[in-house]
Amino acid sequence: MSKEVSGEMEHILKIPGDVMEALRLPPDEVETELRKELALYQRGVLSSGKACALAGMTRWEFEELLGQRQIRRHYTEKNLEEDIKYARSQQLRLD
Repeated sequence: MSKEVSGEMEHILKIPGDVMEALRLPPDEVETELRKELALYQRGVLSSGKACALAGMTRWEFEELLGQRQIRRHYTEKNLEEDIKYARSQQLRLD
């Protein structure tokens, strides 16, 4: 939800209770902090891993939040290759 306040746009985020608990921040700080992580990720300043670490969320929680906020994920072919390489290296360690 957005509204104009004093000539600036104000955005209101609805955060599920379980995400609030996972953030471990005082309630009055959560919205400000979460907005920062999402904005930094959206602008390409932070990777999703760094943004979710900064937000104090698991990768899955952060991915779910991106979907809820309709924020496009930054995932390139190079990222896919790196993930495949990592997965294969982990599989070799298990064998």
